[in-house]
Amino acid sequence: MLDAATGKELFGKDADEIRPIASATKIFVAIAVRKHLDLDSWTEITRVDARFAAGGARTRLDIGQKFRNKDLLRAMLIASDNRAPTALGRAAGMSPDDLVAAMNAVARQLHLKHTRFTDPTGLGGNVSTAREMAIALRAVLEDDVLRAIMRQDSADIVSKDRYSRIHYSSTNQPLVVGKWDVTGGKTGYTEAAGYCFITGARIADRAVVMAFLGAGGKLTRFDDFNRVAAWLDKHVAGDRGDLAETH
Repeated sequence: MLDAATGKELFGKDADEIRPIASATKIFVAIAVRKHLDLDSWTEITRVDARFAAGGARTRLDIGQKFRNKDLLRAMLIASDNRAPTALGRAAGMSPDDLVAAMNAVARQLHLKHTRFTDPTGLGGNVSTAREMAIALRAVLEDDVLRAIMRQDSADIVSKDRYSRIHYSSTNQPLVVGKWDVTGGKTGYTEAAGYCFITGARIADRAVVMAFLGAGGKLTRFDDFNRVAAWLDKHVAGDRGDLAETH
């Protein structure tokens, strides 16, 4: 867990263990394409997107349909649709290989020594650590557009010909439940990665980012978040000074 304002680590457990990160990968796609993306332009879903999404969760983005790029960001970050990353890469002028290279460049720019990408969806062998994913999420949440999208608990998107009307609900359970002031995050799951969850939150007027990797159960990652949030709320409310670091 990091202080979002300063980047200081507040708490860590196995924070440098290298693990698969599944769809938490997609925050790096968002950073990689953001500066090259016309949010209001339309991008068509192609068979290339379908090929890279094969083996993942069911998609709602049909081949041949065109969607606004901002809506593709919503599809990717709110509900983790696996056809969105390569489509967004293409919208930003990147082939799938170019996109992976750009994601690795983002990791280098953020000085993430253990973060590596081989595919744009997270279905392959992408790896990182909890510490580095928290650092990356902090960078994502500094972007006004990405932060606003990741703060949405749902979104409705419509294709250019208005044939496809898709309602996406966030996979970020603490955001949906609303007990804590969640500022945006991303979930992920593959058999190799287990259940992953990275999120920002404002607790007792302190903005933090957290990363939970490799949980054994779907709800465990959210239970872990709730326990850490309650601990932080208690300590910040009782002591406005620095919290002790634990590793």
